[in-house]
Amino acid sequence: MKICGYVHKFDNNIDTDVIIPARYCVTLDKKELARHCMNDIKVEFFRHVKEGDIIVAGDNFGCGSSREVAPIAIQACGIRCIIAKSFARIFFRNSINIGLMAVVNNELYDLVSTGDYIEVDIENKFILSKSNNRKVEISMSNSTIIDEIIGHNGLNNYIKSKNFRV
Repeated sequence: MKICGYVHKFDNNIDTDVIIPARYCVTLDKKELARHCMNDIKVEFFRHVKEGDIIVAGDNFGCGSSREVAPIAIQACGIRCIIAKSFARIFFRNSINIGLMAVVNNELYDLVSTGDYIEVDIENKFILSKSNNRKVEISMSNSTIIDEIIGHNGLNNYIKSKNFRV
């Protein structure tokens, strides 16, 4: 799987209250959540995102409350992948459950800027910045089941594909 898009770069400790502030968590309408995603740190962030874009962030992305709508708001904007130095575990898991790719990488952050165009090649385990021709390898320590969940665009679709009874 390859994901190509423009970088939207964020600092360390981006918490779920910044990703989608509590005052907007009164709906499950994905378009409405997208309109308010990251709004407190980048006004009208959703207007700057093109379908397939990628967030690159520092340490501890998604910290704070275990607000399940945070990755939903990000995905609803059009973001297809988040690459961070580290993630809050519950945010990472919530992202996987909805089919939003989350990749841990310590090198990329210092090599890219907002607006750079990058390619994330999951199968061949590298990220290429097409803006400056820099390439970093990624080690995917995800288990096979996580890869399958992402491949099915989320846990619900994965379960349906396996005909599991719940």
